[in-house]
Amino acid sequence: MELILWRHAEAVDGFPDQNRALTSKGQLYAERMAEFLTPRLPSDIRILVSPALRAQQTASALTRKFTTEPAINVHAAAQDVLTAAGWPYEKHPALIVGHQPWLGEVAALLMTGTAHSWSVKKGSVWWFSSREREGELQTTLRLVIAPEQL
Repeated sequence: MELILWRHAEAVDGFPDQNRALTSKGQLYAERMAEFLTPRLPSDIRILVSPALRAQQTASALTRKFTTEPAINVHAAAQDVLTAAGWPYEKHPALIVGHQPWLGEVAALLMTGTAHSWSVKKGSVWWFSSREREGELQTTLRLVIAPEQL
């Protein structure tokens, strides 16, 4: 399975947290990352997005159909995110658009087996794949890229 984690781009400060919109820089970076991702995404990708406005706006830059997934809201737990994605045995790849701190916790959990507090930069993508080899599940980090690198 392939699992792509995409942190929402830069958003304005404010309250309520759910209604924070992308800044103009955030919108530009979301569009840049979408341009990078579009030709690389598998055709059968499932796109699951937090209900928060900034995540919705980030995902909208892809101009593809996506599913708003309440289980990956601002205060989600790492394991809830992996369950929503179907990791590691879902047949179709998943792109998750969401938030810190749980994106960093998911990345750490996939790489170390423990949900440490790793930092995932705004607008960045972390791309993982899993496979079973000789009866053991293996996780590979395939790509980490920030929008400033594009």
